[in-house]
Amino acid sequence: MPEESRKVKICLIGDVGVGKTSLIRRFVLDVFDDKYIATIGTKVTKRELRVQHPKDRREIPVTLLIWDIMGQPSFREVLREAYFYGAQGGVAVCDVTNRETLNELRYWIKAMTSTTGPVPLVFLGNKVDLTDRLRVTEADLEALAKKHNAPALMTSAKTGYNVSAAFVRLAEALVQR
Repeated sequence: MPEESRKVKICLIGDVGVGKTSLIRRFVLDVFDDKYIATIGTKVTKRELRVQHPKDRREIPVTLLIWDIMGQPSFREVLREAYFYGAQGGVAVCDVTNRETLNELRYWIKAMTSTTGPVPLVFLGNKVDLTDRLRVTEADLEALAKKHNAPALMTSAKTGYNVSAAFVRLAEALVQR
């Protein structure tokens, strides 16, 4: 019997500067760069992994096509429909040192689901390594995630903390669909 495999499009959503590109680079290449370079337009990165099917525990190969978009508000409307079209899951990212980025996730989720319909999400509070500047707690992030029946994880693209776990959680949710 041929092995079941999945190829899924996922989109990272969140404001400019929350660390979406850094999270992707950490997950795919296991690197981090302190120099900030804003994403222009969209970028697609691919990563293959294996996750267990929840029913029979088989390992399923999953290819994540990870879409990254610029977070600037002026480009949201222009790129939104093309960016989200065909997405099967999302990674909602806020910067734990900037509370407004948590509040803005409501906009991003609405923008995404108006194109995709309901899809599995995972919520990330990024930059948790900046312990002296935290403005968003794990409880804050979990409260928003709970409204969407989604997991919430605190992450650090800089140290790699919980980055792989976040993408694996989303891949597992996608395999269950």
